[in-house]
Amino acid sequence: MEELIAKRYTKAIKQDSDAQKMQDIAFVFSILAKAFENKKFIQIINNPDVSKKQKSEILLDAVKSVNFKEVENLIKLLAEHNRINIIPAIAEVMRKDIANTNKSYSGTVYSDSDIDAKVIADLSSGLGSKFDSKILLKFEKESFNGIKVDVEDLGIEISFSKSRINSQIIEHIAKAI
Repeated sequence: MEELIAKRYTKAIKQDSDAQKMQDIAFVFSILAKAFENKKFIQIINNPDVSKKQKSEILLDAVKSVNFKEVENLIKLLAEHNRINIIPAIAEVMRKDIANTNKSYSGTVYSDSDIDAKVIADLSSGLGSKFDSKILLKFEKESFNGIKVDVEDLGIEISFSKSRINSQIIEHIAKAI
């Protein structure tokens, strides 16, 4: 539900903004979204004794230095309609929208063994050419016996399990005999 509401707000902002301004606004909202990871901040925002105006002022003080009227107006609107809690969803929808517009995505390569940076770069360029996009992959060591590539925004998940490949080789040899 939050994502649907966030998409409406993002669509409205996008109509009145160019690409650079949209990126700047998305950056501001991503910073605000990080505040929602703080338990004390969430307690203040969810406290019924704190008025809508006070909640709005707290957020407006946080973004005062950026001086974006669109951001200020959106924060006031969200506070007025008791929707401050969807700020993280708005930040995520904006990030995805910008990624889709620029055709620039990020993903993760998981494996239990270290992978050379050149291999990761080759995977990035190969996937990028396949999907006509720019894909930046980062490596995370995980207890996955093989290699798994995940680009969430594109819905791509590719995995090569060592045990599965070994069993398929044995099956193939057994069939050949």
